[in-house]
Amino acid sequence: MTAPAPLPPASAVALASAVKRLAETDRLLVAMDFDGTLAPFVDVPRGARALPESKAALDRLERLPRTWVAYVSGRPLDSLQTVTEADEDALLIGSHGVEIRFGRDGVSLDLSDDERRTLERLGEVLGEVVDSLPGLKLEVKPVGFGVHYRLVADEHGPDVVRRAREAAAAVSDRLTIRDGKDIIEFSVRGADKGDGVERLREYTGATAVIFAGDDVTDEDGFRVLRAGEDVGIKVGRGETAAQYRVADEHAIATLLTLLAEARAAATA
Repeated sequence: MTAPAPLPPASAVALASAVKRLAETDRLLVAMDFDGTLAPFVDVPRGARALPESKAALDRLERLPRTWVAYVSGRPLDSLQTVTEADEDALLIGSHGVEIRFGRDGVSLDLSDDERRTLERLGEVLGEVVDSLPGLKLEVKPVGFGVHYRLVADEHGPDVVRRAREAAAAVSDRLTIRDGKDIIEFSVRGADKGDGVERLREYTGATAVIFAGDDVTDEDGFRVLRAGEDVGIKVGRGETAAQYRVADEHAIATLLTLLAEARAAATA
């Protein structure tokens, strides 16, 4: 097994201190975004998997006393369960907080008739946008759709986003819209990752939370973290509300390995 990459020098001391503090909390929630945080981006989303070092560390953390691991993603719940290889007891937040599964105590999702009609029409108009340019992909989500433009030339991206927004606006002016990395998403029901993190905190009774993510949609999660208690980690570049930053998924693997070791010692 390849050893995890070292943390960036400027962040190493601060993160080590944060890990030590977190490891000693009474009830720890480890909440992780998936794509771009635990797993490198791939052209075929269903093929994504967490780096082996991260998966091993999270599995170890999940087995420790008073410690919970949760995956918080924009992916639909069924897709998230597949790529995380989660068991029936895993805590999963899908579709940016709309879908929630608290292990075996899962929460179902019921759409109203009006939401279903809007969803059907939304799929039709966004499908027309996607069909107009090779390389675009329409991702079907439980309460909406995502238009992926990762595989088209960079110069086409802004036009794709504009056309998708215009098409969606013709369907409804009450949609939740999110811009992500090479994707724009439209949902008929609003929620965000901050809502998901808060629900997880309430469910687990966590006394401290660590949340890591790489995308603009993860900023909602960072904003609900509590100063002096929780730790937020931004992966990669971009403005952020997180206290800390690491370079990439390999640095997250290093961080999780350190956290698992410290938590094991603290709960022994």
